Amino acid sequence: MIKTILSIETSCDDTGIAIVKTPTKSGGNFSVLADVIASQIKIHAKYGGVYPTLARREHQSNLVPVLEKALREANMLNPENPTNKKFGKIEKNLEREPELKEKVVTFLSQYSKPKIDAIAVTVGPGLEPCLWVGVNFAKALSSYWNIPTIAVNHIKAHLLMGATQNGKTSKLRKNDFPAVCLIVSGGHTQLILMKSVGSYQILGETRDDAAGECLDKAARILGLSYPGGPIIAEQAIGAKNTFGIKLPRPMLNTKDYDFSFSGLKTAVLYENLKMAKTTKKNKEYIKEMCAEIQQAVIDVLIKKTLKAVKDCRAKTIIFGGGVMANKELRKQFQGEIKTQIPSAKCLMPSPEFCTDNGLMVAIAGYFVAEQKKLITPKTGHKNLEVNANLRVQ
Repeated sequence: MIKTILSIETSCDDTGIAIVKTPTKSGGNFSVLADVIASQIKIHAKYGGVYPTLARREHQSNLVPVLEKALREANMLNPENPTNKKFGKIEKNLEREPELKEKVVTFLSQYSKPKIDAIAVTVGPGLEPCLWVGVNFAKALSSYWNIPTIAVNHIKAHLLMGATQNGKTSKLRKNDFPAVCLIVSGGHTQLILMKSVGSYQILGETRDDAAGECLDKAARILGLSYPGGPIIAEQAIGAKNTFGIKLPRPMLNTKDYDFSFSGLKTAVLYENLKMAKTTKKNKEYIKEMCAEIQQAVIDVLIKKTLKAVKDCRAKTIIFGGGVMANKELRKQFQGEIKTQIPSAKCLMPSPEFCTDNGLMVAIAGYFVAEQKKLITPKTGHKNLEVNANLRVQ
């Protein structure tokens, strides 16, 4: 039985490690012993987006310090002399991560094995160079500590974070299904039908830019900082309808469940160029543009999601992804659900748990372990591979 899980998240630009005790009974709560994140936002801000090779180097630098901090928080950092001093397998697992290899060997030379039963690690989707750092790190720890690994789908982790309400429960009841799940982030915008835990079907997804990606690009067009979502939300507060800006809502009325946000980004560009020719931009113009951009995204997400809920006769709506931290989006979703589908259960993770984190990987790892899908060091981790384009299925 897997009682304690250490999880590793490196799919993009956040280095996350959590240590979680699994529920002792069906329907019980997860016990979070540690949940540590090292953000790279300030590093990538000057580039207006995430650079994979730079993010990879930062993960290599951050993983061991984040692990040490997580183990210390969980009261598991034991400085006794380790019994296993053979680092051959570690050096092989980390041969492509020389900087990380040196840090890992030093760490394992100083500390004994913690009371961890398994290591859950994100294998995709995400940025391939970043994913490999986390996976190779997991392989090295698994080999040295002789404990199994659990391959986790990043999208399912977001989904299960919302479904369990940040780990407050390990079980969804049968009458909660079917559920429609909206995952909306910088890299993904998907509607997923969840028939049960472990049974998923993609209903629709973005055909081009994801919602978060659109917000980042729109912010860049307006001369605002990265990441775009939070700054656009901040600027939108108190905006007035002085300029009468009206942006399109792409694919708002199509019969499918797909999204498209590249047209909205292009409209922002043209509107901004037009304004530059006719009058001098000011703070009020920026605020109104941000409010209209944000509302355009919200309108599309709400209409598409509620259409899917009604068409699928879903009993529950589950949300996940970084864009779901947006206060206005959450407020309007809750209001529309209450008005249009009051019988539907609405499950949203707390805003601080919408972005990438180790806790969601640990929760997802628990459900994978329940299905007996463990990868042991004896296999040489042959089944622990990265898939940057991993799908939900």
